[in-house]
Amino acid sequence: MNNVLNLASSQAMSIEQSTGFARARVGLIIPSSNRLSEPQFRTYMPVDVGIHTTRLQMTGPHTKPLDVLAREVERAASGLADAKCDVIVFHCTGNSMEHGPEGEKSLLEAIRSQSNAAAITTAQAVLAALEASSISRLVLVSPYEQAINDHEIEYLEHFGIETLHNVALDVPVSDGFLSVPPSRWIDVVKDNVRPEADGYFLSCTNTTQIDVIERLEQFLGKPVINSNQATIWACLKYLQGKFGDFATVRGLGSLMNCSANEALLWDALGHAN
Repeated sequence: MNNVLNLASSQAMSIEQSTGFARARVGLIIPSSNRLSEPQFRTYMPVDVGIHTTRLQMTGPHTKPLDVLAREVERAASGLADAKCDVIVFHCTGNSMEHGPEGEKSLLEAIRSQSNAAAITTAQAVLAALEASSISRLVLVSPYEQAINDHEIEYLEHFGIETLHNVALDVPVSDGFLSVPPSRWIDVVKDNVRPEADGYFLSCTNTTQIDVIERLEQFLGKPVINSNQATIWACLKYLQGKFGDFATVRGLGSLMNCSANEALLWDALGHAN
């Protein structure tokens, strides 16, 4: 009798109850050395959003010309298209800002040429998040060397975002990035408060910054934007427009309660609302 009941129970299970079921899928193209984006996305994204990744050697000693990078992005996007991703993200803040808006367009075109997915870069997600949080004057904090900060300042300036102050920790690439403990990010921001800033941008996808967003917002009384947080938010805004509401995301600060400028976000994603 027990065997019969167990069989009947198993036959009643739906696909929605299966391990790995996803209503929607996000594809990430990340630097090969990035070890924090995947666990952070899986921690904060709703459980019914699938996260799929492809790694490219594109930072530090693997930095390459834009045309070579774009060809590799095409191959990466083609693989993520096989996984039926609804959104594909070129997910590296420094690389997506370094080549300026025109270079960024090349990377987006590379994704779109190989998939039917919406395409976005980390930089575009950050811009949309800054706009949604009413930040036009900010403090930039990163683990990078100063030259990378300078690229980001120039990129943000192109879109009317003023960097009042910036801090580049200049820690060793990759291993150094992810080894900075959350407590140090708190200390760095506290040591570089600028009352005239609208908010703070903690840049990089391979750091522990995401863990201190809410604590810093409570201390500062101002919004804090981080690369992974902004990208999670932007992807969810697009997916909600396509699939309806998902579970509420908690622990990522005030941004998650902000509405997106749909014209800005949808233009970035290459899709009309």
